[in-house]
Amino acid sequence: MTTLERFALAPDLNVCRILNGMWQVSGAHGRIDREQALASMEAHIDAGFTTWDLADHYGPAEDLVGELRRRYVATRRGPALADLQFFTKWVPRPGPMPLAVVEAAIAISLRRMDIDTLDLLQFHWWDYADPRYLDGLARLHTLQEAGAIRHLALTNFDTEHLAVILDHGVPIVSNQVQFSLIDRRPEVRMAPFCRERGVHLLAYGTVCGGLLSERYLGQPEPRPSALDTASLQKYKRMVDAWGGWPLFQELLAALNDVAARHAVRIADVAVRWVLDRPAVAGAILGRRLGLTDHRADNACVFAIRLDAADRASIEAVLVKSRNLFTRIGDCGDEYR
Repeated sequence: MTTLERFALAPDLNVCRILNGMWQVSGAHGRIDREQALASMEAHIDAGFTTWDLADHYGPAEDLVGELRRRYVATRRGPALADLQFFTKWVPRPGPMPLAVVEAAIAISLRRMDIDTLDLLQFHWWDYADPRYLDGLARLHTLQEAGAIRHLALTNFDTEHLAVILDHGVPIVSNQVQFSLIDRRPEVRMAPFCRERGVHLLAYGTVCGGLLSERYLGQPEPRPSALDTASLQKYKRMVDAWGGWPLFQELLAALNDVAARHAVRIADVAVRWVLDRPAVAGAILGRRLGLTDHRADNACVFAIRLDAADRASIEAVLVKSRNLFTRIGDCGDEYR
């Protein structure tokens, strides 16, 4: 069996390099049945995919984690509860950030997830013009020192504001950003800065919601009505900005050739490429729990190594694409 790669985000936080993303339980990705979702979560954990990425606003995600944890305590089946990692996010509306407000928000996540200490709290802030994000992070650091949070992280912060946060003494271990063969913006400023300052990247959008797969190889450009999940709609817009459908077909063909050489699938090559980039600790793959299951394919990611010829054939297509950094901006700028 393939050994799943792990990475130490911190000395006491060792994660699977493919994280289970739970945005897909929040809606617009198909109806999620609670019991089927919990069964799927257990199956992923039993296969070694022990690390979960969720958020306070991902529908029932935190509640599903809480129920999973209670069942593990009751049945003691599978890996020990202490061997699982659950990363949530706090996405407040910009405004005053007194300790009471921050403490109340974190208390809700602790209760919903039925946990005493959050493994990793990832903070997002919509409006850089409102500097009170620094107040919020300072309060989170206070709660970290009190034991409610083990580690602090960010979601979709750009390089400039990550630097401001670190210079204010907030201990950030990771920043979650969009990173794929289509969206390589983190390579411009974010990754070099993170390597310099000891911050790691958690990449999402790595398979572009499923667009980077055999399903779309050799196919005509899909109509909007055929893009039946929020992820497909989101990442099709990125493909359009990157270079359009004809160039995307060239990329899929190149990836398919590489995949065939390694006896894997296109998505496996796409994930491996991102995991090999400097500063990347892990890739978050969305889980449509109870609806789809890609555990076996995902494990193949850890069995392949891209060589110089593989990378050159992929790069020959990428050089034809538009520069998304100049078109969109740094990491997270598409949200502001």
